Amino acid sequence: MDLQQMRYVVAVAETSSFTRAAERCLVVQSALSHQIARLERELGARLFERTSRRVRLTPAGAAFLPAARQCLDAAERAVAEVAAAVGEVRGRLAVGVIPSVAAVDIPRALRDFRQRYPAVRVSLRVGASEELVEQVRQGAVDVAFLGLPATARPQGVDARELARDRLVAVVAPDHPLAGEPAVDLRRLSSEVFVDLPAGTAGRAQSDQAFAAAGLGRDVAFEVTNADFLARLVGQGLGVAMLPAAYARQLAGVTTIEVADAPIRVEHVIWSPVSRPPAATAFLDILGIPTALDPAGDAPGAAGPVR
Repeated sequence: MDLQQMRYVVAVAETSSFTRAAERCLVVQSALSHQIARLERELGARLFERTSRRVRLTPAGAAFLPAARQCLDAAERAVAEVAAAVGEVRGRLAVGVIPSVAAVDIPRALRDFRQRYPAVRVSLRVGASEELVEQVRQGAVDVAFLGLPATARPQGVDARELARDRLVAVVAPDHPLAGEPAVDLRRLSSEVFVDLPAGTAGRAQSDQAFAAAGLGRDVAFEVTNADFLARLVGQGLGVAMLPAAYARQLAGVTTIEVADAPIRVEHVIWSPVSRPPAATAFLDILGIPTALDPAGDAPGAAGPVR
């Protein structure tokens, strides 16, 4: 059993096709099929069910796949560590972001990183804050950018606070509130809302604020993406509350200050257990320290990083 065979298995599993897997691995299909068949003989079990229409994992293949991925990841980490020891950063970098991240210009940061470290392959994953925390804990994401209520902190990861921002009301340009300089939560509570799904960190900021004020509200539309949320608001389907720095980037909507608005805190997080050289290099590009500072503050205890 060798790493190349494991790469072939992972490629077939991810593409559900021997043809597409061979194209991804830059080999002829017959060579890929031969190596997988050889591995199956060595393991004494078939890894894939092959039909004329599709390819899928057998129970043995499903059991083998996670270990194969772990072996490939470990091999890549070993290569990256050796490269780092001689002053070269290479390997992979997985970055996770919430759609409404505003404290860091992610595209520009990735451009700067790519220019300095062209040998690193970068993957960008967009998701909810709670999902990204779990992915960093599991090692699937190296660095992630979150938005949380001021009462919450990322757990089980190293973190730095990036910025704090008040939420603002977002309404359609022709909404009756659009001409108001400011509103409060009591006035907003009579409106129909578009918001993120219940239980998510992005939704919790508003839910906690209304609950603390003893107010209820009607969330008629739940959406998983903040950009699409703004599109629904622009069509007059409801109002929303979003971080001010992010809301200013949106087109087709009007923002209004909220007198008693809750605070959203943005954090950058990484694993306290295993941080590949590429992750350290990326955080360095952003000017984010990843070790104890001279005053002895733990990661996550520092003030905002701009």
